[in-house]
Amino acid sequence: MKSVVSVTLLAALAISRFSHPAAAADRPHVIVIYTDDQGFGDAGCLNAEAKFATPHLDSLAREGLSFVDAHCSDTVCTPSRYGLLTGRYNWRTVLKKGVFNAERECLIVDDRMTLATLFRDQGYHTAMVGKWHLGMDFPGTPQTRDWSQPVQDMPLDKGFDYFFGIPASLNYGILAWFEGRYAKVPPTLFTAKKPNRMAIDDYRIKPPYQESPAATRQTLGKAGFEIASDFEDADCLLRFTNQAIAHMTAHLREHPERPFFLYLPYTSPHKPVIPREEFRGRGRAGAYGEFMIETDHRVGQILAFLKSAGIDDNTLIFYSSDNGPETTWKKRIPRFGHHSNGIYREGKRSIYEGGHRVPFFVRWPGGINQPGRTIPQTICQTDVLATCADLLGTDLPDSAAEDSHSFLPLLKNDGSYAARPATIHHASNGQFAVRDGDWKLILPHGKKTRELYNLASDPGEQSNVIAAHPDVAERLQQQATRIVCRGRSTSGAIQPNDTPWWSDLSWVDAEHYADVQPVRQGPVR
Repeated sequence: MKSVVSVTLLAALAISRFSHPAAAADRPHVIVIYTDDQGFGDAGCLNAEAKFATPHLDSLAREGLSFVDAHCSDTVCTPSRYGLLTGRYNWRTVLKKGVFNAERECLIVDDRMTLATLFRDQGYHTAMVGKWHLGMDFPGTPQTRDWSQPVQDMPLDKGFDYFFGIPASLNYGILAWFEGRYAKVPPTLFTAKKPNRMAIDDYRIKPPYQESPAATRQTLGKAGFEIASDFEDADCLLRFTNQAIAHMTAHLREHPERPFFLYLPYTSPHKPVIPREEFRGRGRAGAYGEFMIETDHRVGQILAFLKSAGIDDNTLIFYSSDNGPETTWKKRIPRFGHHSNGIYREGKRSIYEGGHRVPFFVRWPGGINQPGRTIPQTICQTDVLATCADLLGTDLPDSAAEDSHSFLPLLKNDGSYAARPATIHHASNGQFAVRDGDWKLILPHGKKTRELYNLASDPGEQSNVIAAHPDVAERLQQQATRIVCRGRSTSGAIQPNDTPWWSDLSWVDAEHYADVQPVRQGPVR
């Protein structure tokens, strides 16, 4: 690994010696850094009581913008990634709750606009390095794999020119370092979760591996999943960072005139919590804090590369997390005094703020007016696509980015930003909430009744005030119904959702849904 780091650093120094034409002000390089299960309170600049330092994340806020009312579109992995990349709420698809396995049809259909297709069609080189978790089609079955055949229905089919990464979360298997459509070393061995004594309620994915699922069951007492001989969980952040830097280096050397878009979804601080040796013993929140310190360090390496390559000034960075913190946040409070969810209620999977209010920083030295601002306006990660389209001066068709609202005026600070219309939140169990201004209505689900909170006076969602404000609740419910039934929250023609009415929409009349919704044409997954 040391040699890989050395090669990468030398490459960065080499390209800095060349004269590269600066990207045009309206066509900056763009990087989206996406962490996994990072809570709002897992950044020093957002949590004065954090038990570890995040100097590079803090610099993103200090040198850019910190959006303190930013939300992922769901409270678990797969659906949030869909929302980020497509600008459309995931519950409009067939995925109504939970996440995907590593192997299945991709949730993004081939004709759906993504961030990658948007940039590719505007002449950008597009690359993804990191964790996908939206479904892939692998050759054969676990019993009949032919790894000489290409992987299909994956990032290269969704607008990316280059892919290096892993299919899903580490506990879902088919773990190998994939580059393009092929595994560098095919996942022909098997393993299962092993105890991780470094972290709370955790596991490891590390050698030794077995030759068959039966051997894994005999050794570990669990059925085995597919893995490559050279794969180890603790290598993910290092490998992804090095590969991202190496790829940017090669692109700048070979195509200095062409801007790039890089999607860099890290695997931290999602389980397994496995900081590398050099980060251990740091901070005051155990292995979790050390893992966040390593995450921050990797972000710092990306920032250092941009400066060494001479492209820092006109590289636009979006940084956020796919959902709130894993349930181990509860045990970190009494053990370390660290609140991964900050002042907010609950965490990952929950409809409450701790499940979907996430860190969100935007840094662009050459394009943000008055950096260092804290932005109080509500935004959603689905808004990134419309913001980028606005930046590029391209119009979005009615059939794309149905839930994406540009916040470019907040970067420009020109006073032209119009408040986002109502935002829909969605929990992993399929429950909905709707947010408009200071008010948040949690909609009924199963045996749970409605709840209403004023987030201005009660950000921790401790006082349900629905009895005092029934008119507000009714107004918000009507807004949510309209957004669901029209197939979009943006203006434009009504668009079809991918399915008929479903039971999580218990507050929506099924006949009204059917009357408003057009008949879906084309592929549905």
